Amino acid sequence: MADYQCIALQFPVIQPAMRLIAAITNSNPCVVTTTFAHQYVSETIIRFDIPTACGMPQINQLFGPLTVIDSVTFSVPIDTTTFSPFSVPTGLGPNINICAQSVPIAENNDTLAAAVRNVLPYPLP
Repeated sequence: MADYQCIALQFPVIQPAMRLIAAITNSNPCVVTTTFAHQYVSETIIRFDIPTACGMPQINQLFGPLTVIDSVTFSVPIDTTTFSPFSVPTGLGPNINICAQSVPIAENNDTLAAAVRNVLPYPLP
């Protein structure tokens, strides 16, 4: 993971924000781990943007509502048990800057939890 060159703002002004994906399990539902705290709330609908160099091309552009597990992990009700394995490209090859992303695209209208959540100002480190 030390060679991972992709960049995402940890504390962006616009929320919910795109997050870089470090891992996706082959399970039902799939479990996604982000490279740092995702700040998502359950029922946020995310879309997967997965370059072919990361494997698991079957999940690319699929979307669904997430369930937060912890600060860097969430699940999405997509059955990935038969999908190709996911892996982050490593080394100094041509794929070093290819980034797998979870992109928030909507929220479940029954909850609208993220729409009323203020994350600003961020706490000082």
